Amino acid sequence: MTPPYRVGDELPPLEIPVTRTLIVAGAIASRDYQDVHHDAASAREKGSPDIFMNILTTNGLVGRYITDHFGPTAVLRKVAIRLGAPNYPGDVLWLTGRITELRTADTSSADASSDEVVDAVEAVVQVTGGNGIGRHVTGTVAVTLPEPSAKRAGA
Repeated sequence: MTPPYRVGDELPPLEIPVTRTLIVAGAIASRDYQDVHHDAASAREKGSPDIFMNILTTNGLVGRYITDHFGPTAVLRKVAIRLGAPNYPGDVLWLTGRITELRTADTSSADASSDEVVDAVEAVVQVTGGNGIGRHVTGTVAVTLPEPSAKRAGA
């Protein structure tokens, strides 16, 4: 059974408040200790009006957007993003997505002791995200949506 997805389907938008805590916590979690992600005075000295979100936090939020939509069995296969306008505290990040491709693939079970084969559908999603000053992120995400199937004869 194929999931009810079609090329061209739009994912519902996700609104994420960009807080100082989110920016600092994301930088710490990704071990990015650059001062522009946690020290407003240092960020201003370097020409930024305030601290700003790092790329790894944005990458994680894009991944969250996709897995929130497709569910807990979704597996991110590739996340390729490019940043634009910075995310500053007090703004809102809006993420949107559109399915651009659906592919079918057979994959072996991750459990090496099993010879179970599952049919998997891989969706390719074009993701964009904007904030109050412009386009923050553009990218493509490939996500596998596994569907258990009967064990195949001879597999």
